[in-house]
Amino acid sequence: MVQAGGHGYTGAPMTPTAALPVEAERNRTLVRRWLYFVAGLLVLMILVGGATRLTDSGLSITEWKPIHGVVPPLSDADWEEEFAKYKQIPEYRQINAGMTLNEFKTIFWWEWSHRMLGRLIGLVVVLPLAYFWFTRRIERKLAPRIVAMVLLGGLQGAVGWWMVASGLSERTDVSQYRLATHLTLAFAILAYVGWVAQSIAPPRHFAPAPAGLKWLAGVLLALVFMQIYLGGLVAGLDAGLTYNTWPLMDGRFVPAGMFTVEPLWRDFFENITTVQFDHRVVAYAVAGMALVVAWAAWRWMPGTRAARRAAVLAGLVLLQGAIGIATLVAQVPLALGLLHQLGAAAVLGHAIVLLRGMWPPLPMTAPSLPEGRSSRPAQASG
Repeated sequence: MVQAGGHGYTGAPMTPTAALPVEAERNRTLVRRWLYFVAGLLVLMILVGGATRLTDSGLSITEWKPIHGVVPPLSDADWEEEFAKYKQIPEYRQINAGMTLNEFKTIFWWEWSHRMLGRLIGLVVVLPLAYFWFTRRIERKLAPRIVAMVLLGGLQGAVGWWMVASGLSERTDVSQYRLATHLTLAFAILAYVGWVAQSIAPPRHFAPAPAGLKWLAGVLLALVFMQIYLGGLVAGLDAGLTYNTWPLMDGRFVPAGMFTVEPLWRDFFENITTVQFDHRVVAYAVAGMALVVAWAAWRWMPGTRAARRAAVLAGLVLLQGAIGIATLVAQVPLALGLLHQLGAAAVLGHAIVLLRGMWPPLPMTAPSLPEGRSSRPAQASG
């Protein structure tokens, strides 16, 4: 139980069990809610990005204009100019020749929305951050973590254009290597924001866990990231449009046609058969590890928040597996494809909350209040 103290916060390091000043607690709540809102926008960004990929819209805008690109075509002449640029790339010449202007507008709006949402997230990060910073609501120990979040966002924008550029000159599609990198980095940023937000949650959200359980939860998180990367390769190769049966692939558990690309390492990234098989196998590994973590949590920490979180996570993993199978069998319709991506975000988010909750909250090591102000101590809470 948190004990109430008798003095205002002086800036000295505080243990997780020490009382937090009322205003400092409020600041943490405000920052945490902001981070959760950013995380929600990141999930939306992942879904719009998924729709952009599933509708083959990602190459419809052939230039990167961070400022000028905010304004979409406003006249018939503007649309014709944008369409003419698209007609110069291989995707149009080899796949979409004969596309009408109205058809082009459909794919254009998906890509434009994806880019605009990225700009919106940038504003939602930078403007509140500036406010929190100048009003001294961000603790010194938290500040570098927030700055890292901003830098990751900038890196993601650069990786996004790097991905698009791969499909503008010789290819009719973006590189699956770059698409998988872009997708995995998006989920990594989502995980990082969730981790930082969870690190400043109230002390009651945390409970020490045995080292073995932490290790198992960490392995599960690593497998989830591996599966997300493989999902990016599947999307990049359109591998979900082949072998649309389950549990067998072309009548076999281990299909023919694997390990035919040389050198061998490229087979794992460029062979549609191998990539889909790997995605299936790692899904089984994620499901098995989720059940192991849930069992271990209930055995070692029965009735605790960690045990309940582990059980919910196992349920989400199994549900995500069912959605993945349905998506595959139905040959990746847009709605199921997006639901599958949403499921991945839910699984990753719960894996982060579970693992971060096994350590104490981030200690408050510096005042987050404006100069000259003081706070009342927090009341005791359980």
